[in-house]
Amino acid sequence: MKEFTHIPVMLNEAIACLNIKPEGIYVDCTLGGAGHSQEIQKKLKSGHLYAFDQDIAAIKASQVRLQTIGNNFTLIHANFVNLKKNLAQLQVNEVDGILFDLGVSSYQFDTPERGFSYQYDHYLDMRMNQEQALDAYQVVNNYSENALRKIFYEYGEESFAPQIARIIVKAREQKPIETTFELVEIIKKALPASVLRKPQHPAKKIFQALRIEVNQELAVLEKSLEDALSLLKIGGVLAVITFHSLEDRLVKQLFKKKTTLSLPKGLPFIPAGYEVHFELVHKKAVLPTEQELQVNRRSHSAKLRAIKRIS
Repeated sequence: MKEFTHIPVMLNEAIACLNIKPEGIYVDCTLGGAGHSQEIQKKLKSGHLYAFDQDIAAIKASQVRLQTIGNNFTLIHANFVNLKKNLAQLQVNEVDGILFDLGVSSYQFDTPERGFSYQYDHYLDMRMNQEQALDAYQVVNNYSENALRKIFYEYGEESFAPQIARIIVKAREQKPIETTFELVEIIKKALPASVLRKPQHPAKKIFQALRIEVNQELAVLEKSLEDALSLLKIGGVLAVITFHSLEDRLVKQLFKKKTTLSLPKGLPFIPAGYEVHFELVHKKAVLPTEQELQVNRRSHSAKLRAIKRIS
């Protein structure tokens, strides 16, 4: 199997957002290849880094990389949905900064047997946590036509969701759909020639939708962001790098809610409990530089948003 490698996206921008204190406590919720974690760790002296990943390959590879810098880190093999619970078990109840770098790592995309990519022919897997039961094969072959249509439309924003769901159900009546390439060919049959001529891969939206469903990415993210905000000390920062509009919309809406005072009209004063406790680090999302876009093609859809606790 390939070595777990991943080029960190918007590395300098994310580290700058966190404004790392040498004595601070920081959390990387998406360890991956440890690109961001290494930079955080380098800036710590008496501080400590806690890093989460549900992929055991990431944990094993990053353990070695981080040990070359120091021992001031703790790796947690878990989904970040349990962020608050796992940290509490380690007697960590407040932190100075938290980072989420969402999406699939380059390693996961480029390892055929993980089944994330439509560029390689392999079993339909798509599990970030290899120990969980549900995989893409089960979704494709066992979900109802209505359920598939809903997933493709909501998670893939695929306008041809009904046609694709229908043809998948029809195809699996003949035999189970087992591999990525089998699924790609079935998807192509449901799409008009005008769509197939476009530069975007015809299966891109469906593969995104399946990955989100298998890993429950949006539900997990929403809960985890609320937990992350509750863990921040005053002055602490939560930074989130997103890679598609569904993630970014969720983050943007939550940050707006947390930084906006919502009061009934006509009140002469701000009642207790209505204060705003957060402010945006940047008014708008930060985008990758032209230089980064040239060297890391997977950064093209990335957006960085950050929020700071002020009281």
